[in-house]
Amino acid sequence: MKKILGYCDDWSAVAGGRVAFKIGAYGPDRFEAALVRVVCGDDHPDRGLFHEEEIDAPFNGWHAAAAQPIDAGSRVIVPEAPALAGLESFTVQAWVFPTTPLKGEQGLVTQWRDDPATGFALMIDACGAAALRVGDGAGRVAAVSTGAPLAERRWWLVSAWVDAASGRIGVRQTPGATPLERHEATESAADGVFAPAPAPLVFAAFTPPRVGGSARCFNGKIDRPRLCAGVRSTAEVDALASSPAPTSAHEGVVGAWDFAQGIGTREVRDTGPNALHGETVNAPSRGCKGHNWSGREQNFAHAPQEYGAIHFHEDDLHDAGWETSFAYDIPPDLPSGVYAARLRADGDQSYVPFFVRPPKGRTTAKLAFLASTLTYLAYANYHWHHHEPFAEATEGFWTTLEPTDVFLQAHPEFGLSTYDTHADGSGVRFSSRLRPILNMAPRTPLWSFNADTHILGWLESQGIAYDVLTDEDLHREGAAALAPYRAVLTGSHPEYYTTPMMEGLQRYIADRGRLVYLGGNGFIWRCAVSDAMPGLLELRRAEDGIRYRGEEPGEYHLELTGEYGGLWRRLGLPPQALVGVGTVAVGFDRSGFFRRTADSEDPRAAFIFEGIGRDEIIGDFGFVGGGAAGSEIDATDPVLGTPAHALVVARSEGHSANTLLCPDEIGFTNTVMDGVQNPRVRADMTFFETPGGGAVFSVGSIAWAGSLPHHGYDNTVSRLTLNVLRRFLDETPFDMPPT
Repeated sequence: MKKILGYCDDWSAVAGGRVAFKIGAYGPDRFEAALVRVVCGDDHPDRGLFHEEEIDAPFNGWHAAAAQPIDAGSRVIVPEAPALAGLESFTVQAWVFPTTPLKGEQGLVTQWRDDPATGFALMIDACGAAALRVGDGAGRVAAVSTGAPLAERRWWLVSAWVDAASGRIGVRQTPGATPLERHEATESAADGVFAPAPAPLVFAAFTPPRVGGSARCFNGKIDRPRLCAGVRSTAEVDALASSPAPTSAHEGVVGAWDFAQGIGTREVRDTGPNALHGETVNAPSRGCKGHNWSGREQNFAHAPQEYGAIHFHEDDLHDAGWETSFAYDIPPDLPSGVYAARLRADGDQSYVPFFVRPPKGRTTAKLAFLASTLTYLAYANYHWHHHEPFAEATEGFWTTLEPTDVFLQAHPEFGLSTYDTHADGSGVRFSSRLRPILNMAPRTPLWSFNADTHILGWLESQGIAYDVLTDEDLHREGAAALAPYRAVLTGSHPEYYTTPMMEGLQRYIADRGRLVYLGGNGFIWRCAVSDAMPGLLELRRAEDGIRYRGEEPGEYHLELTGEYGGLWRRLGLPPQALVGVGTVAVGFDRSGFFRRTADSEDPRAAFIFEGIGRDEIIGDFGFVGGGAAGSEIDATDPVLGTPAHALVVARSEGHSANTLLCPDEIGFTNTVMDGVQNPRVRADMTFFETPGGGAVFSVGSIAWAGSLPHHGYDNTVSRLTLNVLRRFLDETPFDMPPT
């Protein structure tokens, strides 16, 4: 099990800037930290590739260690206010859509303290029924329950009341409209006394717990919570529940929250007279269908009155909130590169990576390596193979658990990846870098980050100088981040792109840039990030494409930007129109190899194959499936935008029957989808020039990077890549032929 873990406040750093590290221990009382430059993180004992360089830094040495808890689970917090402190008789209500009603106590609308028991809690009780608990702070606690479990994934109007004059309390649950089912309304009353708790008002949980406690978080959606003075009749409750905002016809309103306002931010707006505004915690999902969604509109911005729900989860996590253990003031002359704080304690070791670019306005090389940090984030703390019953059949190999996998199983509070499902079965839409991420580090499996270190190791072996940029740099600065560089090199899997990233890369290529796409399955999904929710990546997979979990119908628009989510292929910019190729097939058991095509004889491509024979097989070796063409592979498609003058200089062969066409390539049931029988299952190595004197070279294979280190970096894959990079770094403009 892991004993020492950490994260930093930002992945993208600038020489001369500062990075703060937050470290948590699981047992040890001290740990050793060291700054390392990451050259190659592949630590397989038979390959001899692992390479890190220790760098002098003020934080190197021993530090005191301490446990740092994580308070997972999303909720809304409304701060204490006089209007809440003055409650006597009142009615509280909300539309709720429970997704795990039988999991135990779950807060819906609460203002409660456990010690001493004070306040009120409208909740789901241990039996799955709507309930109210009250306490007076003097030892008297009362509860009342409807006694009827709420139906799962159905809307219910839940309300409760406290009558101070009579000393009575009550609770009611009323089913929403379900034309093909009949659920009964149920209510109950009991004696009970109440005193307001000196605590915030909380939606979807109880007051944040002390260390080791439980917030009793709710799984499901809440829409239109309301709080009114006095005991309200059923008709008054129904009238207020149907109104998006209170009016003069609704007397005694204390708070009326509209979750359709502030989507894409942490802000929760109260439309009532007391302005009891709140904030979300741990990024619940917004822009969600409410109790009254008609299906006539799919965009929350066009029908906000029908998208007034927030979906809360017990395993949501945005910011772990750990205290800073040490900070690093980056020297202005520290070379650009991939670095990490290496942590050691009691025989355990962890890394906290970060990326250093040169000071703004400066470059130290003609080449930029563009680290796919949003893709790293999409896969962060990947759990999919833990809970997917067909994982082995899907991936074509036995599931093996790393120590980090075992730790994550035991510690769900560390959050999920966008490939996972929440505890209630809904898909994960957010991934955060403000938490320890166990699979983005050296000495982890060869996927995304660590696979990309094969490219870094190759650059070092060839003596090629490079600066490092991140996806966040491209998102913030667009083409301006890339423009100073003669060429840009991608990693093995640049899958997730925001709109500013896509537009920035497109402008760079269209001007005079040279892009070397050394991967596969790139530029596939539109995602979103936002300064309003720093550290978060949002992904909503719309109707098409490879999917590890489904998306809720009617909720395809990204909360952070309002954009329609899904495949760039369906959004007007297929990867073929950007880099010449796009993903066509996936297979994880065995990788193929490349053979040169007739296009490789074109004089325009002569530089690519210097020192490589016409009949020489390229890449029938490698550390990802045993070949250079595999895992996820891309091919040309003129219909989707492959430039007419693009050359397919090599094409893959040798794929297995487990390498299958992607869903978006099929369109209809197809019994011949595999790499043995279907010639469409192929990777196309592609080259084309651009009008500004630039060019694009694409290998179309995730596995390519894993073949670079073979035989001490002396092989056809390495030689071909070096040929391309040398020409792309040459100042001589490319001459684009007539189209």
